[in-house]
Amino acid sequence: MSNYASRPADTTSPKIAIIGGGLTGLFTATLLERAFKQDQPQNPTANHKAKDSPATSRIPQITIFEKSRSVGRLATRYRTKSQTATSSPQNWQWAFGAQFFTAKTAGFQQFIAPWLETGLLQPWCAQVVSVTPLNDETQSPDIQNKEQWNTTQARYISTPKMTSWGRVLADELVHTTIKFQTRVAPLNQDAHDRVNKKTELFDDSGASLGWFDWVICTVPNGQAAELMANSGFVLQTKISKPKMLACYTLMLGWDHEQPLPQTISHQTPNWDVAYVSDSPLDRIFIEHQKPAHNKLLPSMTIHARNDWSEAHVDDDIEAVKAHLLQAAQQALNWSADSAPTQIDCHRWRYAATMLETDSRDNDEVLGILLDQEHHWVVSGDWCGQGNIESGYQMAQKTVEAMVSTMTMLPVKEGR
Repeated sequence: MSNYASRPADTTSPKIAIIGGGLTGLFTATLLERAFKQDQPQNPTANHKAKDSPATSRIPQITIFEKSRSVGRLATRYRTKSQTATSSPQNWQWAFGAQFFTAKTAGFQQFIAPWLETGLLQPWCAQVVSVTPLNDETQSPDIQNKEQWNTTQARYISTPKMTSWGRVLADELVHTTIKFQTRVAPLNQDAHDRVNKKTELFDDSGASLGWFDWVICTVPNGQAAELMANSGFVLQTKISKPKMLACYTLMLGWDHEQPLPQTISHQTPNWDVAYVSDSPLDRIFIEHQKPAHNKLLPSMTIHARNDWSEAHVDDDIEAVKAHLLQAAQQALNWSADSAPTQIDCHRWRYAATMLETDSRDNDEVLGILLDQEHHWVVSGDWCGQGNIESGYQMAQKTVEAMVSTMTMLPVKEGR
């Protein structure tokens, strides 16, 4: 008597775990769902063989485990000004994670096209300047035109918030469950069924999260290294090859009725983005001048340099905020009446990716790390250039590798 009918691997839908609900995780779930969907016969009764084949009869059960309360990692923070008898509530808003993203490859351009049509994603044609702060209080910072971003090589933002796209991506998933505030414990090779290539995951309290045919880890590489350290992952040493640098973000806001700093209000040219030199600061972004942001109170996001942030990553956050605030005052040249009324600071421990390599090819990337024996994949934007488009490319490579193993049809571009 044949044993095939009793084998779960042949009769059940594949269960796929994605650790991390950032954009790479959401891209991966989206492309996985599309890969299975496009492999289904358009007329299920028309082709008996196609209908009954393992590749087409099993829709995956995907679970995303996210340690925080939200998805997407395109972080947005806001503060609301209290409503008065004569005014409605207004917000200060800061995109304190990624400010924008690019779409340089045809595949990613096609992927984002539907959300450009709806207006959820919009090109940001910013006027960019360079700013050199001056320490002499009697002088003003030096501002020079740098470039004008345009639609030829566009920078894109999500509206009305940078978090909006991630939430829409999550809402459009059909065969995916997202479990928030769930920390996955480090993988253990004792929890791996070598016969059926299934892995049991646990949360940080020791409770089982279930058995999975595939486990895809999309968290930053420092966290990925900890998760896979004692698992027997065959490419463990490569996880630590990219160096992740920190970044501090300063968030400033002004009341509607107060004057703005001289660098913004009294200087020409008018600008949206400033590259800062001779300073701990790297770039300044004016939030309320972005597309579909005109109802915001004056808001500004400032990223510190990655090397400076890394050197001060363990410093007291209040001391860092005070130092960056002084640098911002030197760059923006505010007085007592034009000083910001809203001040906040955030520390990103894993922000920028640097790949340590002897190669002179700046385009070299690590790529996804695939353990075929265990059905484990370590992925993330840090496996590429460290940007949002890299997250999509790594998701695409992950799905292609899984599709090949599952003998499914190749992944197609677009929606």
